[in-house]
Amino acid sequence: MLYNTRPFLPDTVAIITMQLSAAQKKLYRTIGHHLKPVLIIADKGITEGVELELERALEDHELIKVKLNVNDGAIRKLWAKQLCASHHAVLVQQIGKVILLCRAAKKPKPKLSNLLKPI
Repeated sequence: MLYNTRPFLPDTVAIITMQLSAAQKKLYRTIGHHLKPVLIIADKGITEGVELELERALEDHELIKVKLNVNDGAIRKLWAKQLCASHHAVLVQQIGKVILLCRAAKKPKPKLSNLLKPI
């Protein structure tokens, strides 16, 4: 499995069922720092199209940024929890309107995965 090429990369079951360790979160934040949001969610909220695109992005890239473009912080937190729960992803970081989500792919694609690219 390709996940053994880098330290701290959990298998699919571990990332869904466990909290990330501090070292894992630090590594993922380092990788995610230079990423741009692949999805922007605005006033219409979480629609079916948003759900489909988020699923595709997580399966392709494994570590993604999502921009929650609403001014209410409580709604942003609620949406972040909802997205994590519905897609079995882990919230790595939330800063302002941007969240960093991680989920191991069933079949990782080395050319697309942000976790398999060299830092």
